[in-house]
Amino acid sequence: MTKSNHLTTQKIPSLIRQLAIPASVGMFFNTMYNVVDTFYAGLISTQAIAALSLSFMIFFLIIGLGYGFSSAITALLGNAFGKKKYKLASIYAHKGLFFVPLLGILLGIIGYFVAPSLFILLGASEQYLATSIEYINPILFGTVFFMFNFSLNSILVAQGDTKTYRNTLIFGFFANLALNPLFIYGFLFIPAMGIKGIAIATVLIQVINMFFMLYKVLQTKVIHFEKLEYFLPDFRIYKLFMSQGLPISLSMLTMAFGSLILTYFVSHYGMQAVAGYGIGYRVEQLMLLPALGLNTAVLTLVSNNYGAKKYDRVIETLKVSLKYGFIISTVGIILLTLLGRFIITQFDSNEIVVNFGVDYLLVEIWIFYAYIVLFICVSTLQGIKKPKMILFISLYRQIIAKLIIAWIIVKYFELDYIYLWFGILFMIYSAAIFTYFYTNKVLKKVCNKTI
Repeated sequence: MTKSNHLTTQKIPSLIRQLAIPASVGMFFNTMYNVVDTFYAGLISTQAIAALSLSFMIFFLIIGLGYGFSSAITALLGNAFGKKKYKLASIYAHKGLFFVPLLGILLGIIGYFVAPSLFILLGASEQYLATSIEYINPILFGTVFFMFNFSLNSILVAQGDTKTYRNTLIFGFFANLALNPLFIYGFLFIPAMGIKGIAIATVLIQVINMFFMLYKVLQTKVIHFEKLEYFLPDFRIYKLFMSQGLPISLSMLTMAFGSLILTYFVSHYGMQAVAGYGIGYRVEQLMLLPALGLNTAVLTLVSNNYGAKKYDRVIETLKVSLKYGFIISTVGIILLTLLGRFIITQFDSNEIVVNFGVDYLLVEIWIFYAYIVLFICVSTLQGIKKPKMILFISLYRQIIAKLIIAWIIVKYFELDYIYLWFGILFMIYSAAIFTYFYTNKVLKKVCNKTI
Protein backbone atom coordinates (compact mmCIF):
# COMPACT_ATOMS: atom_id res chain seq x y z
CA MET A 1 0.00 0.00 0.00
CA THR A 2 1.36 3.42 -0.91
CA LYS A 3 1.11 6.64 0.95
CA SER A 4 -1.58 7.87 -1.45
CA ASN A 5 -4.08 5.03 -0.82
CA HIS A 6 -5.75 6.91 2.01
CA LEU A 7 -6.83 9.55 -0.51
CA THR A 8 -9.39 7.09 -1.91
CA THR A 9 -10.67 5.71 1.39
CA GLN A 10 -10.80 8.34 4.15
CA LYS A 11 -13.72 10.76 4.53
CA ILE A 12 -13.66 13.61 2.01
CA PRO A 13 -14.23 16.54 4.43
CA SER A 14 -11.38 15.30 6.63
CA LEU A 15 -9.06 14.84 3.65
CA ILE A 16 -9.84 18.30 2.30
CA ARG A 17 -8.85 19.81 5.64
CA GLN A 18 -5.70 17.65 5.86
CA LEU A 19 -4.57 18.78 2.41
CA ALA A 20 -5.92 22.32 2.22
CA ILE A 21 -4.80 23.64 5.61
CA PRO A 22 -1.05 22.98 5.12
CA ALA A 23 -1.30 24.26 1.54
CA SER A 24 -3.12 27.40 2.72
CA VAL A 25 -0.58 28.02 5.48
CA GLY A 26 2.20 27.65 2.92
CA MET A 27 0.47 30.04 0.54
CA PHE A 28 0.00 32.50 3.39
CA PHE A 29 3.74 32.57 4.03
CA ASN A 30 4.38 32.76 0.28
CA THR A 31 2.18 35.84 0.06
CA MET A 32 3.77 37.29 3.19
CA TYR A 33 7.07 36.68 1.42
CA ASN A 34 5.84 38.95 -1.37
CA VAL A 35 4.53 41.40 1.21
CA VAL A 36 8.02 41.56 2.75
CA ASP A 37 9.46 42.27 -0.71
CA THR A 38 6.89 45.02 -1.21
CA PHE A 39 7.62 46.46 2.23
CA TYR A 40 11.36 46.68 1.62
CA ALA A 41 10.82 48.03 -1.89
CA GLY A 42 8.69 50.74 -0.27
CA LEU A 43 11.63 51.67 1.95
CA ILE A 44 13.65 52.24 -1.22
CA SER A 45 11.02 54.32 -3.08
CA THR A 46 7.50 54.34 -4.52
CA GLN A 47 9.21 53.85 -7.88
CA ALA A 48 10.71 50.60 -6.57
CA ILE A 49 7.24 49.34 -5.60
CA ALA A 50 5.93 50.18 -9.08
CA ALA A 51 8.94 48.39 -10.61
CA LEU A 52 8.19 45.35 -8.46
CA SER A 53 4.58 45.37 -9.72
CA LEU A 54 5.69 45.51 -13.36
CA SER A 55 8.29 42.78 -12.82
CA PHE A 56 5.78 40.51 -11.12
CA MET A 57 3.64 40.54 -14.25
CA ILE A 58 6.61 39.52 -16.43
CA PHE A 59 7.73 36.81 -14.01
CA PHE A 60 4.20 35.43 -13.85
CA LEU A 61 4.34 34.77 -17.58
CA ILE A 62 7.08 32.24 -16.90
CA ILE A 63 6.01 30.82 -13.54
CA GLY A 64 2.46 30.37 -14.83
CA LEU A 65 3.68 27.93 -17.46
CA GLY A 66 5.73 26.03 -14.89
CA TYR A 67 2.78 25.79 -12.52
CA GLY A 68 0.49 24.63 -15.31
CA PHE A 69 2.71 21.75 -16.40
CA SER A 70 3.52 20.72 -12.84
CA SER A 71 -0.19 20.57 -11.95
CA ALA A 72 -0.73 18.40 -15.04
CA ILE A 73 1.98 16.05 -13.76
CA THR A 74 0.19 15.96 -10.39
CA ALA A 75 -3.06 14.98 -12.12
CA LEU A 76 -1.39 12.22 -14.16
CA LEU A 77 0.45 10.89 -11.10
CA GLY A 78 -2.73 11.00 -9.03
CA ASN A 79 -4.64 9.04 -11.67
CA ALA A 80 -1.84 6.45 -11.83
CA PHE A 81 -1.78 6.09 -8.04
CA GLY A 82 -5.57 5.80 -7.97
CA LYS A 83 -5.35 2.96 -10.53
CA LYS A 84 -2.51 1.40 -8.48
CA LYS A 85 -0.19 1.60 -11.48
CA TYR A 86 2.86 2.47 -9.42
CA LYS A 87 5.48 1.78 -12.09
CA LEU A 88 3.69 4.16 -14.46
CA ALA A 89 3.55 6.76 -11.70
CA SER A 90 7.29 6.42 -11.17
CA ILE A 91 7.97 6.91 -14.89
CA TYR A 92 5.78 10.04 -14.93
CA ALA A 93 7.67 11.38 -11.91
CA HIS A 94 11.12 10.81 -13.43
CA LYS A 95 10.21 12.35 -16.77
CA GLY A 96 8.41 15.27 -15.17
CA LEU A 97 11.29 16.05 -12.84
CA PHE A 98 13.38 17.44 -15.70
CA PHE A 99 10.68 18.36 -18.20
CA VAL A 100 9.52 21.46 -16.28
CA PRO A 101 13.03 22.84 -15.45
CA LEU A 102 14.16 22.44 -19.09
CA LEU A 103 11.13 24.48 -20.07
CA GLY A 104 12.12 27.02 -17.40
CA ILE A 105 15.60 27.49 -18.86
CA LEU A 106 14.14 28.24 -22.28
CA LEU A 107 11.57 30.67 -20.88
CA GLY A 108 14.18 32.44 -18.73
CA ILE A 109 16.32 33.11 -21.80
CA ILE A 110 13.34 34.41 -23.77
CA GLY A 111 12.26 36.55 -20.83
CA TYR A 112 15.67 38.17 -20.57
CA PHE A 113 15.46 39.51 -24.11
CA VAL A 114 11.74 40.35 -24.10
CA ALA A 115 11.31 41.95 -20.65
CA PRO A 116 12.71 45.43 -21.50
CA SER A 117 10.31 45.84 -24.42
CA LEU A 118 7.36 44.75 -22.30
CA PHE A 119 8.32 47.21 -19.57
CA ILE A 120 8.46 50.02 -22.13
CA LEU A 121 5.05 48.96 -23.48
CA LEU A 122 3.68 49.22 -19.96
CA GLY A 123 4.88 52.79 -19.62
CA ALA A 124 8.28 52.39 -17.94
CA SER A 125 11.05 54.76 -18.99
CA GLU A 126 14.37 56.17 -17.77
CA GLN A 127 15.05 55.33 -14.11
CA TYR A 128 11.70 53.53 -13.72
CA LEU A 129 12.69 51.20 -16.58
CA ALA A 130 16.23 50.72 -15.25
CA THR A 131 14.91 49.81 -11.79
CA SER A 132 12.48 47.26 -13.26
CA ILE A 133 15.21 45.58 -15.33
CA GLU A 134 17.59 45.57 -12.37
CA TYR A 135 15.07 43.54 -10.38
CA ILE A 136 13.81 41.12 -13.05
CA ASN A 137 17.15 39.97 -14.51
CA PRO A 138 18.36 37.95 -11.47
CA ILE A 139 14.88 36.43 -11.19
CA LEU A 140 15.01 35.33 -14.83
CA PHE A 141 18.44 33.75 -14.38
CA GLY A 142 17.07 31.84 -11.37
CA THR A 143 13.95 30.57 -13.14
CA VAL A 144 15.30 27.00 -13.38
CA PHE A 145 15.29 26.70 -9.56
CA PHE A 146 11.67 27.81 -9.33
CA MET A 147 10.81 25.20 -11.95
CA PHE A 148 12.64 22.39 -10.17
CA ASN A 149 10.62 23.19 -7.06
CA PHE A 150 7.39 23.05 -9.05
CA SER A 151 8.25 19.63 -10.47
CA LEU A 152 9.34 18.27 -7.09
CA ASN A 153 6.20 19.56 -5.42
CA SER A 154 3.98 17.99 -8.10
CA ILE A 155 5.31 14.56 -7.09
CA LEU A 156 4.67 15.18 -3.39
CA VAL A 157 1.19 16.66 -3.83
CA ALA A 158 0.05 13.71 -5.96
CA GLN A 159 0.72 11.53 -2.92
CA GLY A 160 -1.10 13.85 -0.53
CA ASP A 161 1.97 15.61 0.89
CA THR A 162 1.23 19.33 1.09
CA LYS A 163 3.29 19.81 4.25
CA THR A 164 6.75 19.74 2.66
CA TYR A 165 6.04 22.67 0.37
CA ARG A 166 4.41 24.47 3.28
CA ASN A 167 7.60 24.06 5.29
CA THR A 168 9.76 25.43 2.47
CA LEU A 169 7.50 28.47 2.16
CA ILE A 170 7.62 29.12 5.91
CA PHE A 171 11.42 28.87 5.81
CA GLY A 172 11.48 31.16 2.78
CA PHE A 173 9.48 33.84 4.56
CA PHE A 174 11.79 34.01 7.58
CA ALA A 175 14.93 33.74 5.42
CA ASN A 176 13.61 36.61 3.30
CA LEU A 177 13.16 38.78 6.38
CA ALA A 178 16.87 38.43 7.07
CA LEU A 179 18.29 38.37 3.54
CA ASN A 180 16.37 41.32 2.07
CA PRO A 181 17.90 44.03 4.27
CA LEU A 182 21.27 42.25 4.11
CA PHE A 183 21.40 42.39 0.32
CA ILE A 184 19.62 45.73 -0.08
CA TYR A 185 21.89 47.69 2.28
CA GLY A 186 24.96 45.44 2.37
CA PHE A 187 27.03 44.21 5.31
CA LEU A 188 30.77 43.56 5.65
CA PHE A 189 31.85 41.94 2.35
CA ILE A 190 28.30 41.99 0.90
CA PRO A 191 27.79 45.15 -1.20
CA ALA A 192 24.61 47.24 -1.08
CA MET A 193 22.54 46.12 -4.08
CA GLY A 194 19.27 47.99 -3.68
CA ILE A 195 16.28 46.42 -5.44
CA LYS A 196 18.56 43.83 -7.10
CA GLY A 197 19.23 42.50 -3.59
CA ILE A 198 15.55 41.59 -3.21
CA ALA A 199 15.74 39.46 -6.36
CA ILE A 200 19.01 37.76 -5.37
CA ALA A 201 17.58 36.86 -1.96
CA THR A 202 14.61 35.21 -3.71
CA VAL A 203 16.81 33.09 -5.98
CA LEU A 204 19.07 31.99 -3.12
CA ILE A 205 16.06 30.84 -1.07
CA GLN A 206 14.75 28.84 -4.03
CA VAL A 207 18.09 27.04 -4.33
CA ILE A 208 18.06 26.05 -0.65
CA ASN A 209 14.44 24.87 -0.83
CA MET A 210 15.20 22.83 -3.95
CA PHE A 211 17.69 20.62 -2.09
CA PHE A 212 15.28 20.06 0.82
CA MET A 213 12.40 19.12 -1.48
CA LEU A 214 14.62 16.76 -3.47
CA TYR A 215 15.51 15.01 -0.21
CA LYS A 216 11.80 14.59 0.63
CA VAL A 217 10.97 13.29 -2.85
CA LEU A 218 13.78 10.72 -2.70
CA GLN A 219 12.32 9.45 0.58
CA THR A 220 9.07 8.52 -1.20
CA LYS A 221 10.98 6.08 -3.46
CA VAL A 222 8.93 7.31 -6.43
CA ILE A 223 12.15 8.84 -7.73
CA HIS A 224 15.19 6.56 -7.59
CA PHE A 225 18.42 5.85 -9.44
CA GLU A 226 17.93 2.11 -10.02
CA LYS A 227 16.86 2.66 -13.64
CA LEU A 228 18.60 5.70 -15.01
CA GLU A 229 16.79 5.34 -18.32
CA TYR A 230 13.69 6.63 -16.51
CA PHE A 231 15.32 10.07 -16.57
CA LEU A 232 15.95 10.05 -20.34
CA PRO A 233 13.58 12.06 -22.57
CA ASP A 234 10.56 10.10 -23.79
CA PHE A 235 8.61 12.04 -26.36
CA ARG A 236 5.51 9.87 -25.95
CA ILE A 237 5.30 10.91 -22.30
CA TYR A 238 6.32 14.46 -23.12
CA LYS A 239 3.45 14.52 -25.60
CA LEU A 240 1.10 13.40 -22.81
CA PHE A 241 2.49 16.14 -20.54
CA MET A 242 1.85 18.64 -23.32
CA SER A 243 -1.71 17.48 -24.00
CA GLN A 244 -2.62 17.64 -20.30
CA GLY A 245 -0.44 20.58 -19.33
CA LEU A 246 -0.73 22.91 -22.30
CA PRO A 247 -4.35 23.99 -21.69
CA ILE A 248 -3.70 24.88 -18.05
CA SER A 249 -0.28 26.37 -18.83
CA LEU A 250 -1.71 28.54 -21.58
CA SER A 251 -4.49 29.40 -19.17
CA MET A 252 -1.88 30.57 -16.68
CA LEU A 253 -0.21 32.44 -19.52
CA THR A 254 -3.46 34.24 -20.25
CA MET A 255 -3.58 35.19 -16.56
CA ALA A 256 -0.20 36.80 -16.96
CA PHE A 257 -1.34 38.63 -20.10
CA GLY A 258 -4.49 39.60 -18.23
CA SER A 259 -2.33 41.15 -15.52
CA LEU A 260 -0.31 42.95 -18.17
CA ILE A 261 -3.52 44.26 -19.73
CA LEU A 262 -4.73 45.53 -16.36
CA THR A 263 -1.36 47.08 -15.59
CA TYR A 264 -1.38 48.81 -18.97
CA PHE A 265 -4.80 50.37 -18.37
CA VAL A 266 -4.03 51.17 -14.71
CA SER A 267 -0.88 52.98 -15.88
CA HIS A 268 -3.16 55.51 -17.60
CA TYR A 269 -3.96 56.78 -14.11
CA GLY A 270 -0.26 57.25 -13.30
CA MET A 271 2.63 55.53 -11.53
CA GLN A 272 0.93 56.00 -8.14
CA ALA A 273 -2.07 54.06 -9.42
CA VAL A 274 0.25 51.21 -10.48
CA ALA A 275 1.84 51.21 -7.01
CA GLY A 276 -1.59 51.27 -5.31
CA TYR A 277 -2.83 48.44 -7.52
CA GLY A 278 0.30 46.39 -6.76
CA ILE A 279 -0.16 46.81 -3.01
CA GLY A 280 -3.90 46.15 -3.16
CA TYR A 281 -3.34 43.02 -5.22
CA ARG A 282 -0.93 41.58 -2.67
CA VAL A 283 -3.26 42.37 0.23
CA GLU A 284 -6.12 40.71 -1.66
CA GLN A 285 -4.02 37.55 -2.02
CA LEU A 286 -3.84 37.23 1.75
CA MET A 287 -7.53 36.37 1.86
CA LEU A 288 -7.48 34.20 -1.26
CA LEU A 289 -4.81 31.89 0.19
CA PRO A 290 -7.19 29.40 1.82
CA ALA A 291 -8.96 29.17 -1.54
CA LEU A 292 -5.65 28.28 -3.19
CA GLY A 293 -5.22 25.62 -0.53
CA LEU A 294 -8.60 24.18 -1.53
CA ASN A 295 -7.41 24.25 -5.12
CA THR A 296 -4.50 21.93 -4.24
CA ALA A 297 -6.72 19.61 -2.20
CA VAL A 298 -9.29 19.28 -4.99
CA LEU A 299 -6.69 18.43 -7.64
CA THR A 300 -5.13 15.75 -5.43
CA LEU A 301 -8.41 14.15 -4.34
CA VAL A 302 -10.18 14.30 -7.69
CA SER A 303 -7.22 12.87 -9.63
CA ASN A 304 -6.72 9.97 -7.21
CA ASN A 305 -10.42 9.10 -6.84
CA TYR A 306 -11.11 9.47 -10.55
CA GLY A 307 -8.25 7.09 -11.23
CA ALA A 308 -9.76 4.66 -8.70
CA LYS A 309 -13.19 5.08 -10.43
CA LYS A 310 -14.75 6.32 -7.19
CA TYR A 311 -16.88 8.91 -8.94
CA ASP A 312 -19.16 9.58 -5.99
CA ARG A 313 -16.11 10.82 -4.08
CA VAL A 314 -15.15 13.07 -7.00
CA ILE A 315 -18.57 14.74 -6.86
CA GLU A 316 -18.47 15.00 -3.07
CA THR A 317 -15.06 16.68 -3.26
CA LEU A 318 -16.49 19.38 -5.53
CA LYS A 319 -19.51 20.03 -3.31
CA VAL A 320 -17.67 20.11 0.01
CA SER A 321 -14.88 22.30 -1.37
CA LEU A 322 -17.37 24.88 -2.68
CA LYS A 323 -19.06 25.01 0.71
CA TYR A 324 -15.75 25.55 2.52
CA GLY A 325 -14.75 28.12 -0.08
CA PHE A 326 -17.87 30.24 0.38
CA ILE A 327 -17.36 30.29 4.15
CA ILE A 328 -13.73 31.38 3.71
CA SER A 329 -14.74 34.08 1.22
CA THR A 330 -17.28 35.57 3.60
CA VAL A 331 -14.69 35.82 6.37
CA GLY A 332 -12.22 37.42 3.95
CA ILE A 333 -14.73 40.03 2.77
CA ILE A 334 -15.53 41.07 6.34
CA LEU A 335 -11.88 41.30 7.40
CA LEU A 336 -10.71 43.31 4.40
CA THR A 337 -13.69 45.65 4.58
CA LEU A 338 -12.72 46.49 8.16
CA LEU A 339 -8.92 46.38 7.89
CA GLY A 340 -8.11 46.96 4.21
CA ARG A 341 -7.07 50.61 4.48
CA PHE A 342 -5.00 50.01 7.60
CA ILE A 343 -3.09 47.14 5.95
CA ILE A 344 -2.40 49.14 2.79
CA THR A 345 -1.03 52.09 4.77
CA GLN A 346 1.64 49.80 6.20
CA PHE A 347 3.26 49.63 2.74
CA ASP A 348 3.10 53.22 1.55
CA SER A 349 2.27 56.42 3.42
CA ASN A 350 1.46 58.33 0.23
CA GLU A 351 -2.26 59.11 0.55
CA ILE A 352 -2.84 58.98 -3.22
CA VAL A 353 -1.26 55.52 -3.46
CA VAL A 354 -3.29 54.34 -0.47
CA ASN A 355 -6.55 55.58 -2.00
CA PHE A 356 -5.84 53.77 -5.26
CA GLY A 357 -5.13 50.57 -3.30
CA VAL A 358 -8.32 50.89 -1.23
CA ASP A 359 -10.51 51.56 -4.28
CA TYR A 360 -9.14 48.41 -5.89
CA LEU A 361 -9.58 46.31 -2.76
CA LEU A 362 -13.12 47.31 -1.78
CA VAL A 363 -14.45 46.23 -5.17
CA GLU A 364 -12.23 43.17 -5.69
CA ILE A 365 -13.20 41.48 -2.41
CA TRP A 366 -16.71 40.91 -3.76
CA ILE A 367 -15.23 38.73 -6.52
CA PHE A 368 -14.01 36.18 -3.96
CA TYR A 369 -17.07 33.94 -4.43
CA ALA A 370 -16.49 33.83 -8.19
CA TYR A 371 -12.80 33.05 -7.71
CA ILE A 372 -13.73 30.11 -5.46
CA VAL A 373 -15.95 28.62 -8.14
CA LEU A 374 -13.30 29.11 -10.82
CA PHE A 375 -10.44 27.66 -8.77
CA ILE A 376 -12.31 24.56 -7.64
CA CYS A 377 -13.95 23.81 -10.98
CA VAL A 378 -10.67 24.21 -12.86
CA SER A 379 -8.93 21.80 -10.46
CA THR A 380 -11.79 19.33 -10.91
CA LEU A 381 -11.46 19.45 -14.70
CA GLN A 382 -7.71 18.89 -14.39
CA GLY A 383 -8.23 15.97 -12.03
CA ILE A 384 -10.56 14.16 -14.45
CA LYS A 385 -8.19 14.86 -17.36
CA LYS A 386 -10.63 17.16 -19.18
CA PRO A 387 -8.61 20.40 -19.22
CA LYS A 388 -9.30 21.72 -22.73
CA MET A 389 -12.13 24.13 -21.87
CA ILE A 390 -9.96 25.73 -19.17
CA LEU A 391 -7.99 27.58 -21.83
CA PHE A 392 -11.08 29.01 -23.51
CA ILE A 393 -12.52 30.16 -20.19
CA SER A 394 -9.22 31.88 -19.42
CA LEU A 395 -9.03 33.49 -22.86
CA TYR A 396 -12.47 34.97 -22.24
CA ARG A 397 -11.92 36.29 -18.73
CA GLN A 398 -8.24 37.18 -18.91
CA ILE A 399 -7.88 38.65 -22.38
CA ILE A 400 -10.95 39.07 -24.60
CA ALA A 401 -13.54 40.33 -22.10
CA LYS A 402 -10.93 42.10 -19.97
CA LEU A 403 -9.51 43.98 -22.94
CA ILE A 404 -12.93 45.05 -24.17
CA ILE A 405 -14.22 46.13 -20.75
CA ALA A 406 -11.02 47.96 -19.79
CA TRP A 407 -10.86 49.77 -23.15
CA ILE A 408 -14.49 50.88 -22.87
CA ILE A 409 -14.11 52.12 -19.28
CA VAL A 410 -10.64 53.69 -19.47
CA LYS A 411 -10.28 54.78 -23.09
CA TYR A 412 -13.77 55.28 -24.49
CA PHE A 413 -15.72 56.66 -21.51
CA GLU A 414 -12.61 57.82 -19.59
CA LEU A 415 -14.22 56.88 -16.29
CA ASP A 416 -12.56 57.05 -12.87
CA TYR A 417 -10.18 54.32 -11.72
CA ILE A 418 -12.73 52.54 -9.49
CA TYR A 419 -15.09 51.81 -12.39
CA LEU A 420 -12.44 49.65 -14.00
CA TRP A 421 -12.79 47.19 -11.11
CA PHE A 422 -16.58 47.14 -11.30
CA GLY A 423 -16.22 46.08 -14.94
CA ILE A 424 -13.78 43.33 -13.94
CA LEU A 425 -16.22 42.11 -11.27
CA PHE A 426 -19.01 41.66 -13.81
CA MET A 427 -16.71 39.84 -16.22
CA ILE A 428 -15.32 37.35 -13.68
CA TYR A 429 -18.77 36.42 -12.36
CA SER A 430 -19.94 35.65 -15.89
CA ALA A 431 -16.93 33.33 -16.34
CA ALA A 432 -17.53 31.64 -12.97
CA ILE A 433 -21.19 30.90 -13.72
CA PHE A 434 -20.34 29.34 -17.08
CA THR A 435 -17.48 27.29 -15.59
CA TYR A 436 -19.68 25.89 -12.82
CA PHE A 437 -22.39 24.63 -15.18
CA TYR A 438 -19.83 23.31 -17.67
CA THR A 439 -17.99 21.36 -14.96
CA ASN A 440 -21.25 19.83 -13.72
CA LYS A 441 -22.13 18.79 -17.26
CA VAL A 442 -18.77 17.12 -17.81
CA LEU A 443 -18.94 15.32 -14.47
CA LYS A 444 -22.37 13.94 -15.28
CA LYS A 445 -21.01 12.61 -18.54
CA VAL A 446 -17.76 11.04 -17.33
CA CYS A 447 -19.06 9.79 -14.01
CA ASN A 448 -22.54 8.91 -15.26
CA LYS A 449 -23.96 10.53 -12.14
CA THR A 450 -26.43 13.31 -11.44
CA ILE A 451 -24.98 16.14 -9.41
